Amino acid sequence: MGPTRWAPATGALIGLQHPLHERPELMIQTPYYLIDKSKLLLNMEKIARLRELSGAKALLALKCFATWGVFDFMRDYMDGTTSSSLNEVRLGHERFGKETHAYSVAYADYEIDEVVSHADKIIFNSIGQLQRFDRQSSGIVRGLRLNPGVSSSSFDLADPARPFSRLGEWDVKKVEPVMDMISGFMIHNNCENGDFDLFDRMLGAIEEKFAPLLRKAEWVSLGGGIHFTGENYPLEQFAERLKRFAGEYGVQVYLEPGEASITRSTTLEVTVLDTLFNGKNLAIVDSSIEAHMLDLLIYRESAKLTPNKGPHRWMICGKSCLAGDIFGEFDFENEIKVGDRISIQDAAGYTMVKKNWFNGVKMPAIAIRELDGSIRTVRDFTYADYEQSLS
Repeated sequence: MGPTRWAPATGALIGLQHPLHERPELMIQTPYYLIDKSKLLLNMEKIARLRELSGAKALLALKCFATWGVFDFMRDYMDGTTSSSLNEVRLGHERFGKETHAYSVAYADYEIDEVVSHADKIIFNSIGQLQRFDRQSSGIVRGLRLNPGVSSSSFDLADPARPFSRLGEWDVKKVEPVMDMISGFMIHNNCENGDFDLFDRMLGAIEEKFAPLLRKAEWVSLGGGIHFTGENYPLEQFAERLKRFAGEYGVQVYLEPGEASITRSTTLEVTVLDTLFNGKNLAIVDSSIEAHMLDLLIYRESAKLTPNKGPHRWMICGKSCLAGDIFGEFDFENEIKVGDRISIQDAAGYTMVKKNWFNGVKMPAIAIRELDGSIRTVRDFTYADYEQSLS
């Protein structure tokens, strides 16, 4: 390939404009995730502002983002972590510190003691689990998950209030007899909810259903899935609602931002390996949506490129053997050529925690752009990692 230059308008590396030392990311072998601290900071500052205005505490949801190379940076803006498994609660305790909440849909006998050893609070999904592990968990703060029967999810797959849901207790009369065993609740029923009015209505429904329990609680986690760091979200109005809820029931409110913590902070950097035409212009890159951005495949969503404008329309395809390994169709200012670099946007949430070795495709490295613009690779994956992930 001849001389190259970076074209920020298209996200493709297509000729020479700046020396490579001025764009250190071009020296890193693709594919890799690039976490930009300056963009991450924008979310952190909104979280800090919300904490200040509302009195709520913010816990990073490790199920969404667990790249501990930036925990030292995030720690200054958040109160701790919340988890969904033994591995996550241990990671939160050891790598993030501060307040550590443990939750799991179900704990196994062999793991409960270790979970408790890493947690400040443990939240049980059911009364059955709470009673089963009463003795082991009696030394730390305990809570119970409640399911209000309403959610903001438009996907049945991700809807905690779907029919026959296993996620939390529904019946106030069943919970009241165990209130002496717990001091708080976790209620997670938002999913990518950027609509404050919808959040407000659902919180009102929670109050109507669970008010007798809330008045006996000391703390309530309202979970994650609230897109309060999004553009034009009414942060002050949201803060006022949280503060009013806390005052009404005399509780410490917790939020568990996952996507809200890291939205728009990270790209997946890829290189074009081949181009074809089969009724549409096709570009094959050195990555895979199934292996590296699995949530997009699960929910049948397209990846994001910016600004996605121009006269040349291309389908960006992954390199795995899956026929539907497609990142999406996008518009570019220039024709795509082998060797071009493309930045896939918003690639932090539910990506690095779900990446896999399908087809043995090279696992993306993880790099961090510091506030001064310098870039460091914090993790690279080799054949040994692939081999050792199997038997």
